[in-house]
Amino acid sequence: QVQLVESGGGLVQPGGSLRLSCAASGSILWITMGWYRQAPGKERELVAQISSVGTTNYADSVKGRFTISRDDTKNTLYLQMNSLKPEDTAVYYCTASHHYWGQGTQVTVSS
Repeated sequence: QVQLVESGGGLVQPGGSLRLSCAASGSILWITMGWYRQAPGKERELVAQISSVGTTNYADSVKGRFTISRDDTKNTLYLQMNSLKPEDTAVYYCTASHHYWGQGTQVTVSS
């Protein structure tokens, strides 16, 4: 059983930055990790994922603005979000192997 706890969400102006963190209760070594988001009235969508060897992929809507990374020594996943847009507003969820999920952290981009 792996518990995931996200942090780092909040209110930011358009063009601003936030860094999300996801702390795992156990080792994430050899586990593909990812970030998803869900906006009101919309389905949950993949934002970015990173394999155990560091291979990444991103949703087209965030390419060039978001960066996913991991620190397996700290059992922590990160999402650096730059040049934020109002359409990035959503609850962001961390997942481990699409089997374990965090409770989510709210990101609101608004002036």
